[in-house]
Amino acid sequence: MTTLTTPPVCTTRQGAVRGRTENGISAFLGVPYAAPPFGPRRFAAPAPAEPWTGERDATAYGPTAPKAPYTPPFDALIPETDVPGEDCLNLNVWTPEPGPGARLPVMVWLHGGSFSNGSANSSGYRGDSFARDGVVLVGVNYRLGTDGFLHLPGAPDNRGLLDQIAALEWVRDNIAAFGGDPDRVTVFGESAGAVGIGQLLAEPRARGLFRRAVLQSGACHHFVRPDTARRIGERMADRLGVPHTAEAFAAVPLPALVAAQADLRNDFAKRPDPAVWGDAALNGMVFEPVAEGRRLPGPDLGVDLLVGSNREENRLYMVPTGRFDTITDERLERGARAYGADLAGYRANRPGASPGELLDAIVTDWFWRVPAIRLAESVPGSHVYEFAWRSPQFDGRLGACHALELGFVFDLVGDPDYLPMTGADAPADLARALHGAWVSFATTGDPGWPAYEPAADRATRVFDAGACRTESDPRAAERALWDGRR
Repeated sequence: MTTLTTPPVCTTRQGAVRGRTENGISAFLGVPYAAPPFGPRRFAAPAPAEPWTGERDATAYGPTAPKAPYTPPFDALIPETDVPGEDCLNLNVWTPEPGPGARLPVMVWLHGGSFSNGSANSSGYRGDSFARDGVVLVGVNYRLGTDGFLHLPGAPDNRGLLDQIAALEWVRDNIAAFGGDPDRVTVFGESAGAVGIGQLLAEPRARGLFRRAVLQSGACHHFVRPDTARRIGERMADRLGVPHTAEAFAAVPLPALVAAQADLRNDFAKRPDPAVWGDAALNGMVFEPVAEGRRLPGPDLGVDLLVGSNREENRLYMVPTGRFDTITDERLERGARAYGADLAGYRANRPGASPGELLDAIVTDWFWRVPAIRLAESVPGSHVYEFAWRSPQFDGRLGACHALELGFVFDLVGDPDYLPMTGADAPADLARALHGAWVSFATTGDPGWPAYEPAADRATRVFDAGACRTESDPRAAERALWDGRR
C-alpha cells in the first residue's frame, strides 16, 4: 500500500524545491544543477543554474539530453527514456530524511550508454532501494554525443565530463539540505559512466568532490587522443556540410544534428577502420572523452575504489546480433591480432571453445576486465569484483553480459527495464547481496571482502546466484597473458 504525506520541501542555493514522498522515501526530480546548454551557452562549459523564487516543482523528471535512439536489436534490450526540453542539465534525488542534520552517505549515479545514449530518468535507476537502506541517491543527466563529447574548435572538450563535475559541485553545495553528508560522497557508474569516472580520477577540478568511487565495466583505458578527436569532428562536419567549428554546429537544427550523429555512429559500426577512426576503432565508440594519454591514478589518490566487470561482457554485442554463432576461425584470428591478444594462450586455456566463445573472452578481457585490474593495481587498497550470474535469455547464451548487473546493483531486478536482459526470474538474493555490498562500501569503505593485493592473492568477489564467494585471482592464466600488452 502506498502512503502519501505532505510534500517535502528542501532549499538549495538556487531556491526551494518541492518533491513528493511515498512509503517514507522522498524524491526530488528534475532539479537543475546548471543552466540550459543552448542558445549562447551551446557547446560551452556548464554555467550555474539561474536562481528562482518560490517553490520549484520537483515531482516529475526533467528533460533528457538530445540523443538518437539505440539501433536494433539493442533498442529492445535497453529501453530509453526521452523527455524533450532544453533544461537537460538536471538531477534526481531520493532520500529517506529530507532536511539538514541527517548526514547520510551519498551515492551519485552516472549512467552508461556509450556517451551517446541513456539518462538518469530510467525507471531502473530509481533511488528507492538505496534510500530505503539509508543512502541519499543522486542520478545525473549530462550532455551526450555531439553536444557532450564531439571535438569542436572554439568549444571546450569533454563537455559531458564538465557537466558531471558541475553536478558533483552541486552535491557538495546542496546535498546537506536533502539529508546527505557532503563529506561522504561515492560516485558510481557503469560503462560510459564508469569510463567518465576513470577520467575524473585524474581531473584536478574533481579532486575533493567525492570520497569513494565504484566503476562498473569501465576504467581509465578508453578515450581518444586529440588527433583522433579532430578527425571524427571533421567527419561529422562533412556529413552536415558545415565548417568544423562550434559556431557552425550551433546553427544546425537539433533534429538534423541528432540524425547526423546517428548516421556517423552507424558508419563507424559498419566499418571501424583504424585508418579512418584512429583510436576509436578498437574502443567501439565514436564519442569518447578526449585525453592526451592514459592517466592511471597513483597511491596518493585519496579515493577508495571498488572496480570490476562482468564475466562475459562482450556477449551483449555478439549474441543478440547473431554474430556469436558466425565467427569463423579467420575472423577470430584477425580480431586477436587487432587486440594484441595471445590467441594460443586462450585456446590452451579453453579447449573445445568455439571461435565466438574465444573472441568474447578476448574482447571482454581487453575492453573491461584488464583495465579494471590495472586501475586496482595502481591504487593500493582497492576492492575488485566480478559479476558471474548468467542470464537465461537467448537460450542462456547471453551469459554474464555487459550491463546485466544493473538491476542487481539497484535491487530492482523486477523492473520492466531489466526484464529483456535478465528474464522474469532473476535471483532476488543475488540482488540483495550485490546492492548490499555497494551500500556497505558507500557507508564504510568496506564492501565486505579483502582488498585486491597484486603481490598477494588478488582477492576478487565473485557474485553469482547462491554462490557469492571471494576467489584468489580468477582466471589467473588469462590475466597474465596481458602483462606488457594491455
